[in-house]
Amino acid sequence: MGNFICLHCKGEFDQSVAIKDDSGHEFCCNGCMNVYGFLNSHNLSEFYDKLGNQKHFKAPNLTKIDTETFYKNYVKNSDGFCEIYIIIEGIHCSACVWLNEKVLISSDGIIEVSLNSASQKAHIKWDDSIITLDQILHKISSIGYTPIPYDPQKADARASQKRREFYAKMLVGIFCTMNIMWVAVALYGGYFSGMSKDIKDILHFAEFILASPVLFYTGSEFFKGAYYAIKNRQANMDLSIAAGASIAYFYSVYAMLSRNGEVYFDSVAMIITFVFIGKFLEVISKKKSIDTLDLLGSLLVNQIYVKSNDKFELKDVNDVKLGDIIKVRSGERVMIDGSVVSGAGSFDLSSITGESLPVLIGPDKKIISGAMCIDGSVEYEATELFKSSVLSKIINLLNKASFKKPKIELLANQISAKFSLVILLLGLGTFGVWLFNSGEISVAIIVAISVIIIACPCALSLATPVATLIALGSAMRGGIIFKEAKVIESLAKCDCVVFDKTGTLSKSKLSVIKAIKLKEYNSSLLYSLALASTHPVSVAIRDFSISKQLNLSDITSYSGLGMSAKYGDLTIYGGSSRFMSKLGFGEFEDNGLNYYFAIDGEVVAKFELEDELRDESVDVIRSLQNSGYKVVMLTGDNEITASKIAKRLGISEFYANKDPLQKSQIIKELNAKTPVVMVGDGVNDVVALSMASVGICMGSGAQISVERSDVVLLDDNLSSLVKALNLSRLTFKTIKQNLGFTLIYNALTIPLAMAGFIIPLFAAISMSLSSIIVVLNSTKIKLKG
Repeated sequence: MGNFICLHCKGEFDQSVAIKDDSGHEFCCNGCMNVYGFLNSHNLSEFYDKLGNQKHFKAPNLTKIDTETFYKNYVKNSDGFCEIYIIIEGIHCSACVWLNEKVLISSDGIIEVSLNSASQKAHIKWDDSIITLDQILHKISSIGYTPIPYDPQKADARASQKRREFYAKMLVGIFCTMNIMWVAVALYGGYFSGMSKDIKDILHFAEFILASPVLFYTGSEFFKGAYYAIKNRQANMDLSIAAGASIAYFYSVYAMLSRNGEVYFDSVAMIITFVFIGKFLEVISKKKSIDTLDLLGSLLVNQIYVKSNDKFELKDVNDVKLGDIIKVRSGERVMIDGSVVSGAGSFDLSSITGESLPVLIGPDKKIISGAMCIDGSVEYEATELFKSSVLSKIINLLNKASFKKPKIELLANQISAKFSLVILLLGLGTFGVWLFNSGEISVAIIVAISVIIIACPCALSLATPVATLIALGSAMRGGIIFKEAKVIESLAKCDCVVFDKTGTLSKSKLSVIKAIKLKEYNSSLLYSLALASTHPVSVAIRDFSISKQLNLSDITSYSGLGMSAKYGDLTIYGGSSRFMSKLGFGEFEDNGLNYYFAIDGEVVAKFELEDELRDESVDVIRSLQNSGYKVVMLTGDNEITASKIAKRLGISEFYANKDPLQKSQIIKELNAKTPVVMVGDGVNDVVALSMASVGICMGSGAQISVERSDVVLLDDNLSSLVKALNLSRLTFKTIKQNLGFTLIYNALTIPLAMAGFIIPLFAAISMSLSSIIVVLNSTKIKLKG
């Protein structure tokens, strides 16, 4: 009997337990045999070439997956397709990512696949009529990986466990380093006062004992990263740190045993400890930067109180149907959108709209998911399903946003990918030059180590993602949703803001600004006629002339013109100047939005109406213009009405009488000159929103407009537009500052290290500080955003 190598996982096993396939190949278990057979039958054996001779994980045996639970709790619908976020356990390198993407994207019915090797998180979009979730999950299991649904609370638990592991390793590093420093002080003191070789050897051995756990336990994170870097043939910061510290350590072991030359165990311990402290702070900072995003996911609860047979019982949120009555008590969070039928309570909406003060919500008021009941209790009717509610949509949008990287981040990643390799080559070249000039190998090693360690590709790779994640979190707290992280960069580059008028600059509500009575009349006639229509003009007239309702007969509506009706022997008319002219009641000047009221062929009153502007519109326009933005207004209103609104707002450039296609053409022409932001809210804005560099939709806008836009203002307030623009500019400025700092830092410190002016200890400290500075500089976005 002997040991054999498994064809899949490359692990050793005894021949007595071997599993053979039909071709006589031997495996350590059924799982590995099944995966090997699957890969070869689907022409995916290239995976083993990418894996090389490295050992792979042992494939788990296929288990039954409860797809019903997946569909019920985790599958969302988007554009007629299904999508899900899952964790694929077992992914740990680019070969794993390649294999999963290859298997999934080559499957009929799968539309989109995005995988993150660091978080093991995957986003999959598919056509359920072609391929089912059960088949997708089975494919993942068939190649040796375990798919589990993404749960923010479980993800946070894993993150907490990782922080505890980091904390334990950091404590070991600090304890050993502090003690090794005392030993080093004794050794340095001995150089001046004299020390016997035996004492010196004992102290060297003590340093060796203390430095070893620092290198191999605290530094295990760097060795792990270096292992994957070598395996994937991509140099990274971990490889630089592991190489530099290992060279110093093993040279010191050689010097200690041969009693020839100086030892640098203290430098090894300090390098690993200081860099690891920086890495620990980096992990904490990155976690804090996405806390807001993860917090929303953790707000979800699985069960809520739903009325059933005159009493409230706990029910799964996915089982709640439209029209069900839901109860929310003090301390509970709303999970499904609805309309309050009874009760009242104060609700905290800060996690959704950014509203800082509690809002009182009572009968007939809308209630949105994500709101927290501070006091009181309400019963409300579900008007949306759980998957269609605001909170669920927001979480889905934020999940998608974190997968999309800005162009500047992609560029930084390309630079940092080559950077580490260049530094390793510079370190090797520095070693050769110093060895040739000084003839002392110890000096050449220390200078080369300083070069390798002081360079910081980590700060370069952190410059963009940390700033972006903090910006996404700050925006969310302010009631602003960026659907993709890359939109932040696009928005920062825009110089022109184009507004749709109705529903965006205005409240979509007309009001009477002037009433001219030409002859005495019964106001109840006017009120009753206006009450017979839901047209915005009629609603404005109704609200202005509230009176007693009369029973009218023969009510007739003339599309786009007006209405007529009878009351006893009287015939009454109400409508536009064109309507009056058409009826032969006279010629009237059409100088805006006017409404005429006539009785038996005689016009008795004229009303001038105006679209009511949002309270914040004037201040927002002025703020944008002061910030250097070109402001343009688009509207379907006539020239006179549009001119009046533009004058009130201080907008010099506007386009009137434009239909949706004409609006989109104007956006296209403006966008050709400079990047344009289009702000709208209605169905008629959809094409224009799509044509702009960045489309921004009001939170109360039509569903299709919200879906087609790049940014959503949840609080339905134009002031949030200014916040979004300022945040994007601040974020982009911060990213450029981060990149500028890291490039200048490396340009200054690397030559100094190559010249021998920086010892490894200071190299490790400055390298860690550079990463921390980048993270701290990014946190100003959170403070100012």
